[in-house]
Amino acid sequence: MWHRIFAAADAEPAPAAILERLNTLVAAAGHFHGDDAGWFRAEFVVAGSTLVLERFLAAEQGIRAELNSWAAHLEAGDDPERVRLMERVIQSRQLFTLERPDDAPPTLDKVCISLCRFLAEAIDGFYQIDDRGFFSADGALLLRDA
Repeated sequence: MWHRIFAAADAEPAPAAILERLNTLVAAAGHFHGDDAGWFRAEFVVAGSTLVLERFLAAEQGIRAELNSWAAHLEAGDDPERVRLMERVIQSRQLFTLERPDDAPPTLDKVCISLCRFLAEAIDGFYQIDDRGFFSADGALLLRDA
């Protein structure tokens, strides 16, 4: 299952803070990969499964097309919330993706949602979960996926 976090801020969430958050929920080990622009990939071993978190800057090649695709997805319909979310997607400075393996235990769903909420709050963003919808940093449903 895929989770996406759309960020208005440029700030890079600190790896130590992310691991600390995960470890308040469940024992987790993590490894971050980075370059001059900061970290861009993290793998977390949680309950025998590996969660992969990737960070993309809006200026990276190909990411703007991905953001535009999400904006077009939101453009379909005249719901005011769709328009507001579409504008926020277009203005995103970063995009994070979190993949929960299909064979992961159901308990990891709560861990993934908590991580999405933590990141969305830290980077002035909101998140989306496949087949569920778009959510604010506090977990409130903003728009259900059709």
